[in-house]
Amino acid sequence: MKNKTALITGASTGIGKELAIIHASKSGNLVIIARNESKLNKLKQELEKKYKVKVVVIAKDLSNLNAAKEIYDEVKKQGIEIDYLINNAGFGALGKFHELDLARQISMINLNITALTTLTHLFLPEFVQRNSGKIMNTSSTASFMPGPLQAVYFATKAYVTFFSNALSEELHDTIITVTNLMPGATESEFGATSGMDKTKMFQKTATAYSVALDGYNGMLKGKLDVISGLNFGQKLMMASIPFMPKKMVLKQIRQMQEVKND
Repeated sequence: MKNKTALITGASTGIGKELAIIHASKSGNLVIIARNESKLNKLKQELEKKYKVKVVVIAKDLSNLNAAKEIYDEVKKQGIEIDYLINNAGFGALGKFHELDLARQISMINLNITALTTLTHLFLPEFVQRNSGKIMNTSSTASFMPGPLQAVYFATKAYVTFFSNALSEELHDTIITVTNLMPGATESEFGATSGMDKTKMFQKTATAYSVALDGYNGMLKGKLDVISGLNFGQKLMMASIPFMPKKMVLKQIRQMQEVKND
């Protein structure tokens, strides 16, 4: 929105990048965050030239525990007031928990949970003090169920969904809204970095733009949950999960995430 400043993590690619483009197209200023400084600077140049907005780049690896506070301090140092906090950064890893690298899985928890929680805790008091602002956290449809072969990733997204929904109710006596974006399989770097692009679950993917647009519009409307990027069959499966035996659900999820070697 015009003159509103959005802070977006994971903004160099995928859903985060599309969110930045959408916000800039509405004359909104940006603070964009990711590890890849060159990609962020390229996006900054494109958005400032096309939309005449101000874009601040902060290159940080949010899996580092100090990064969230460093981002907050830099925003304060530059005198920027954040109107929309969009915690979008995250990654997954495919495989059996005990076989995957532990350090990578701890980094996943740090990024998907700790960074999101810390940034929210740092910026939310200011939102409450002025009784304005919107938060959107990117969760996943994975948050509806346990995820064999992505045990940690699914669990982190369950945290994001429950955390976001709880915050929304805690803020019931304010006009601050917390939106939980739950994408299905989406065309982005996530599929390749997690290994999911080789599974049945990622045979049909939604575009990052369509998911970002659903999320952004849902955030503006103050929606609690936004589910995006599911085809009819996936919607049917999601609707049936509460009525299926848990062992059957676990088996189906495992089979959908297995990589078949021809």
